[in-house]
Amino acid sequence: IFSYIFFSFTLEMLKNTMDDDCVLFVFIGQLVRMLLITQVTRYLDFKVIEGSFVYKKGSIYKVPSTETEALASSLMGLFEKRRFRKFLVFVANFDENDPKTLEGVDPKKTTMRDVYKKFDLGQDVVDFTGHALALYRTDDYLDQPCMDTINRIKLYSESLARYGKSPYLYPLYGLGELPQGFARLSAIYGGTYMLNKPIEDIIIENGKVVGVKSEGEIARCKQLICDPSYVTDRVNKVGQVIRVICIMSHPIKNTSDANSCQIIIPQNQVNRKHDIYVCMISYAHNVAAQGKYIAIVSTTVETSDPEKEIKPALDLLEPVEQKIVSISDQYAPTDLGSDSQVFISRSYDATTHFETTCDDIKDIYKRMTGTEFDFAEMERKKNDIFGDGADQ
Repeated sequence: IFSYIFFSFTLEMLKNTMDDDCVLFVFIGQLVRMLLITQVTRYLDFKVIEGSFVYKKGSIYKVPSTETEALASSLMGLFEKRRFRKFLVFVANFDENDPKTLEGVDPKKTTMRDVYKKFDLGQDVVDFTGHALALYRTDDYLDQPCMDTINRIKLYSESLARYGKSPYLYPLYGLGELPQGFARLSAIYGGTYMLNKPIEDIIIENGKVVGVKSEGEIARCKQLICDPSYVTDRVNKVGQVIRVICIMSHPIKNTSDANSCQIIIPQNQVNRKHDIYVCMISYAHNVAAQGKYIAIVSTTVETSDPEKEIKPALDLLEPVEQKIVSISDQYAPTDLGSDSQVFISRSYDATTHFETTCDDIKDIYKRMTGTEFDFAEMERKKNDIFGDGADQ
């Protein structure tokens, strides 16, 4: 059942990244673990994104994530560097099962706001730590227990240590390789694909889904996974996302001429409630002509003038040869799907990584099976099938 749910749903989710003009980097978090568990990596080649940057007062800086980088960074003043270095050492050593590493912090009760105060970190440092290292989309995390944030910062540092230049990967030849890889793997497990088939109707009998109708034919099923576009009467609009594709003939300034990078603009730096994301890829990833660069700017819409909201990001990219603007509605399912057995995903948010998408996958897995998605259990089963060397 894991193979059925994971392959089918993940393929649908990844396929829609192209439909929504998304460009997302693969963080070494949940998605990488899923790729390894399913062995879909045998069909994919990835390349490291060359830089991870954060925006501060109109300029961009490399995101410091180690003690050495903290001391060398121009993002902070001298005394701030030392305080931030102590904070990173604390995070690296933090072990909730070892009281000696806690330094008076209760991982289940102490808020992240209090941890920042403990190390006397300024607002700018708090901004890039929470949004560029821990990858939070808003500041709601500040008043929640600190354990999750500490684990996120550790994950960023571990990812950077593994990859070198940044904690992000991107598939060669673009995101289209991801659904193609899952399609191939699913076929091994008996999956069948019907391409270019319009969906005419979802057949419901006695309150439960029994099939999908297309061109007069009905494909029978007991459970259905779909995105909001197929069931507009079962979702609510929860917001909008603006995405702008920018085609350029140059790398982004102040990125050391990186052929690919991510820039996060924390909400407080531009007086917003949501971060702005800039991700750039190029011919280096076989997704553009030689010498061409493609940058995608995205954020959650907050006003009636979305393009004005992303101006700080667009200013970083000038000159731009061509812009393609799209504004997409965001939807969320109105029910869990337990009665109808129709399980609906959420629309993509503005983030440029797959972490929130993976959360959605796990949520649907739980709704379909009644059990939590357990990485450790899935990795154990994978080793039983493929052997302990499967990750190599």
